[in-house]
Amino acid sequence: MKTRILTGDRPTGPLHIGHYVGSLANRVRLQDEHECFFIVADFQVLTDHLKDTHKISENIWQIMLDYLSVGIDPRKSTIFVQSHVPEIAELTMFFSMLVSIGKLKRNPTVKEELAAVGINENEMSYGFFGYPVSQAADILVVRANIVPVGEDQLPHLEQTRDIARQFNRLFGETLPIPEALLGQFPRLPGIDGQKMSKSRGNAIYLSDSAEEVARKVKKAYTDPTRVRSTDPGHIEGNVVFAYLDAYMDDKDELESLKKEYRAGKISDVAVKERLTEILNNFLEPIRERRSRFESQTDLIGDILRLGIKRTREEGKATLEAVREAMHMDYKKIFTS
Repeated sequence: MKTRILTGDRPTGPLHIGHYVGSLANRVRLQDEHECFFIVADFQVLTDHLKDTHKISENIWQIMLDYLSVGIDPRKSTIFVQSHVPEIAELTMFFSMLVSIGKLKRNPTVKEELAAVGINENEMSYGFFGYPVSQAADILVVRANIVPVGEDQLPHLEQTRDIARQFNRLFGETLPIPEALLGQFPRLPGIDGQKMSKSRGNAIYLSDSAEEVARKVKKAYTDPTRVRSTDPGHIEGNVVFAYLDAYMDDKDELESLKKEYRAGKISDVAVKERLTEILNNFLEPIRERRSRFESQTDLIGDILRLGIKRTREEGKATLEAVREAMHMDYKKIFTS
């Protein structure tokens, strides 16, 4: 049997070039080597976008187009929407009994995300506080063995591992203890040098036109100490070179560009023009595939229906084992 993987995205908007090098490219490769489940985590959107629920449906559509256009193949992988798998909610309830308030409070990722959305602990919702428990249910409902994560998500996965270990201690070996698969590429910054995100308006999206890419690259943060193009330039902290590191295949040319930039022999404009060319060459086939899929609404609906059906089958098997282990399979007493 192939090792089973679960990963996914929250439908908060279209995916960007940081998502591609950080996870999507890896998923395309993993689907040939493992049994992959990709979750569109719409319940998690409610933790910090409760006023934007009217956007979720469109965002799911955009994520599906991004998935298909980069090469995620529904014949190889299972794609499903979190809220349409009720087994996750039931498993979340069981898991919530295995985690102390103290452990949830110590989760550093929850603290960082709380600060990022600008609310204090007293304003935090029960759902926000407990979403690492829901995330554990997302992973274990399909009994995933491996979870691709960034370093910032390791505390969440460790919470999942703790829950699985605690369950197994109490009720016998029932659930796998999933392992982390750390991404190999560092997180790409936004064009302003900050974290790349839709809310900051600093992302280059996989769906951007060639003109949009050119416009955004022109605004990209480079070296603020460089007054003239003949001044020696710094590579470190330079967004343009971070993108070139990620997307430039010709590493000899890249090293030559870096050498010229450090020596003040090439301008920011010239480097940005080269980056624009590279990004648009990379994105053009993705745009073409996206354009084809945009008109296939029935196909995308079928992909999600099949993915939900498959995930629910796995979820029912997981819950059957969980209920039996917990001696809570007594439902058979009053149902035929």
